[in-house]
Amino acid sequence: MIVVGGEALIDLVPVAQPPGALVPRPGGGPYNTALALGRLGAEVAFCSRVSADGFGASLLAGLRAAGVDLSLVQRGPEPTTLAVPSIAPDGSAAYGFYVEGTADRLFTLPGALPAGTRALALGTCSLALEPGASAYEALLRRESGRGLLTLLDPNIRPALITDRAAYRARFLGWLPYVSVLKLSEEDARWLGGRVGDWLAAGPSAVVLTRGAQGLAVRTREGAEYEVPARRVTVADTIGAGDTVNAALLHRLSGLPAGEPVDWPGVLSYAAHAAALTCTRAGAEPPYAAELSG
Repeated sequence: MIVVGGEALIDLVPVAQPPGALVPRPGGGPYNTALALGRLGAEVAFCSRVSADGFGASLLAGLRAAGVDLSLVQRGPEPTTLAVPSIAPDGSAAYGFYVEGTADRLFTLPGALPAGTRALALGTCSLALEPGASAYEALLRRESGRGLLTLLDPNIRPALITDRAAYRARFLGWLPYVSVLKLSEEDARWLGGRVGDWLAAGPSAVVLTRGAQGLAVRTREGAEYEVPARRVTVADTIGAGDTVNAALLHRLSGLPAGEPVDWPGVLSYAAHAAALTCTRAGAEPPYAAELSG
């Protein structure tokens, strides 16, 4: 079992017709990661707090259809968080948010995770918005202490971070509890650190997504690998990084203890999955059968 913790929200995605229209689509980095894992055939549970409104119901329906376990989902009467992406000509997305008084912010630390849980993934808005951020942080520390593989994707959203220095300090405090740190080049620049320093703080590997330039990894032992991006016609990049998270977790969590990681193979699998996501509008990760070729 892989547990993904964090927000589920609605992306109001701009469409060409009619002009100025916004179409609601399920989203949120952790939600997309859980959805992608389910579609890849992984045993996965989503750990979050989701609104009881209509948007919340549709979010859970999407996860249920992908085979995601919802037993760790908390519910609340508050509204669903909304995100409004603006799409650049190259397909990249920037985000504005409506987060005040929303359900996911009130997440509380759950009890024991399901028996057989092998990995935990956290990231994005859920680690920037209190009081839920502290509960997710406590979950990370607790499960890391139990020996779980932990993946952190900070997936920085500057519009949600009021104190950059405080967030950077908190990020450094998470690293001793992180097995794999995955982040984009933009995240790395915003955080202002160096990969070597992050590795020294705890993670066994740092995976860097570089858009059209592909993926790279550096390990604590000093190994470095790169794979190119797959060339596709890009609709947008929404959910591509989250699909990378899912692909990494799917491959890494199944390795027997002590077995070396085939990083070129893992990164190539992740690049293929992310490329397929980019060919579709919104966060629509691929199914396992689409990656079998």
